[in-house]
Amino acid sequence: MLVFINFIAFLTVMGYAVYLFTNLVYSRILFIKLGKKSNLKEDTWKRVQEVLINVFGQRKLFKDKKSGLMHLVLFYTFFIIQVGLIELIIKGFIKGFEFPLGDEHKYFSLLQEWATFLMLLAVVYGFYRRYGEKVKRLQLKRDGKAAFVYIALGILTSSILLTLGFEKIMLEHEPNLAYAPFSGAIALLFSSIGSTAGTVLFYIFWWVHMITVFSFMVFVPQSKQAHELFAMFNIFFKKSGPVGKLRKIDFEDEEVEEYGVGKIESFTQRQLIDFYACAECGRCTNMCPASVTGKTLSPMQLIVKMRDHLTEKGAAITSRSPWMPSPIIGSSALSPGAAAQETASTLEMPNLIGDVITEEELWACTTCRNCEDQCPVGNEHVDKIIDLRRYLVMTEGSMPHEATRYFQNIERQSNPWGINRKERIKWREECDDLVVPTVNEVEEFDYLFWVGSMGSFDKRSQKIVQSFVKIMNAAGIRFAVLGNEERNSGDTARRMGNEFLFQQLCQENIVNFQALGVKKIVTIDPHAYNTFKHEYSEFGLEAEVYHHTELIWKWIQEGRIRPKKEVKESIAYHDSCYLGRYNNIFDIPRKILTSIPGVKILEIERNKEDAMCCGAGGGMMWIEETQGKRINVERVEQALQLSPTMIGSNCPYCLTMMSDGTKAKEVEEQVKTMDIAEIVEKSLFH
Repeated sequence: MLVFINFIAFLTVMGYAVYLFTNLVYSRILFIKLGKKSNLKEDTWKRVQEVLINVFGQRKLFKDKKSGLMHLVLFYTFFIIQVGLIELIIKGFIKGFEFPLGDEHKYFSLLQEWATFLMLLAVVYGFYRRYGEKVKRLQLKRDGKAAFVYIALGILTSSILLTLGFEKIMLEHEPNLAYAPFSGAIALLFSSIGSTAGTVLFYIFWWVHMITVFSFMVFVPQSKQAHELFAMFNIFFKKSGPVGKLRKIDFEDEEVEEYGVGKIESFTQRQLIDFYACAECGRCTNMCPASVTGKTLSPMQLIVKMRDHLTEKGAAITSRSPWMPSPIIGSSALSPGAAAQETASTLEMPNLIGDVITEEELWACTTCRNCEDQCPVGNEHVDKIIDLRRYLVMTEGSMPHEATRYFQNIERQSNPWGINRKERIKWREECDDLVVPTVNEVEEFDYLFWVGSMGSFDKRSQKIVQSFVKIMNAAGIRFAVLGNEERNSGDTARRMGNEFLFQQLCQENIVNFQALGVKKIVTIDPHAYNTFKHEYSEFGLEAEVYHHTELIWKWIQEGRIRPKKEVKESIAYHDSCYLGRYNNIFDIPRKILTSIPGVKILEIERNKEDAMCCGAGGGMMWIEETQGKRINVERVEQALQLSPTMIGSNCPYCLTMMSDGTKAKEVEEQVKTMDIAEIVEKSLFH
């Protein structure tokens, strides 16, 4: 009779918990479906590989080795313990039940005990990291839910061992410490209490475990632990292709009423999965240059705030409670997406931009992708920020005054300063001893050298251009420049949210390239390099695109150029975001520097994938920083910790920011700032 009552009670608790869990998960799926449909490539095998590497291999988590090991233990012991949970449940109804594994069951028992104990150790260590060691990124959100997770997991694991220990006393079994070391130790410790007390304590801890299991199951979908359900799908459905590639807007679609994202359901369904996949680990914010220097932007909080907004708005649209939803979707026959479009306008909800996310947050982003590179669940923050900027710029016409001036100058003169476009080739006047032909002055050329606005108009960047021209002349390269026919690449305009201006420039440039029969393009600008290589192809460009460091290294390998003269410099090398994290080019610049006699490379603490942005990306080169510390000064301070004689870079924007940083620190006389092309030129000719 007691067994029957126990069974009915268990089914009742489990049934209600499963009902709540199912409805909670289903509601989140409905909220995600409010978004626009995503057009994803059907590259299934590649997506499976990403899941294997990043979910089962836990690759991103090991960027923090201590945390990575802890999560690896939690991840795999969780699956092992779930198998044992089935046996443990049945033990509550059938005394002494064991899986029919015969003599091999002792090995199953040993695996279960060690998995449980290791999970308990991992939980204790996680608790210590957050509340003892007080790791900075784990203090970003303190709402008590993290403590609940540690307490629940602690109870889950310890109750397993206690249940198994008192079972041995209940059954009057002699504990085998070789195959049940932890529950066996508990049985020995309490062996004097007798089988009756052992039985009572067995069922007490059995129920403690079951109630904790089901409570945690209901808790998971409504907390950051939802990443346990959504992270795998988030990584599987992650946008394929080049990282950081932005969504194209079809301006010929007459049904579009607004450009960009002004309300949460205007994101794609793929983007909305990110919100529930977020683990709130703070890794993104910990590496964000804006956050590190005291700006209001926190990539983690950005995702969390939009997730909470989606849950609140989604519940209102679908008439479902965000935590205990009704099984009835509602009387509307509309699909979730259509219902959202019809219903959202009638809801009195906070504005996505202004109430949920501030404009200051959006304009603090440098689009460096450090947040995305760190994220263990594959969240993409930058494309959402750009979509929100697009709404501000193209729908609302709201932007910083510097952005307005930038767009006007690009539209009128095709450069950020508004300098007469006919002066774009003026830099060539200082190259009397060099061969710098325009496309109209030669019949054939192998490479079109895209000088860019920085190289054409900025005095400091012109020196990079001149150095690279000298290198090409020395290597015997047939190249040409567009001269005054060159326009802006449009990359910065796109990142600042003016997609219309970008597409206009993109199409004009492609028409020009095609008319000239351009097959290869080289540029000193990683931003132009990235957009030509990965984004122009969507609009019809068919050409090989190179960054100048790629070709310099190629020519060194071919013996076309030979850096011979000693350059006695200790160089703190700074990785450009758009060459590094966007295009995974880290080694080539270092190989070039290594090939130069006398050069000593100093690695800044944050280097390669973890390198901190100079502060110029995403249009921030043209927008004044009004909050916190200047990003370029922070980056220069990191470099100065190595006591270098020079800071090296591979980008005109980075060079400008590093130069301004050394001036701000009043060390410009002691620490020079140079591009790799300039350093190579010194070794070739000086």
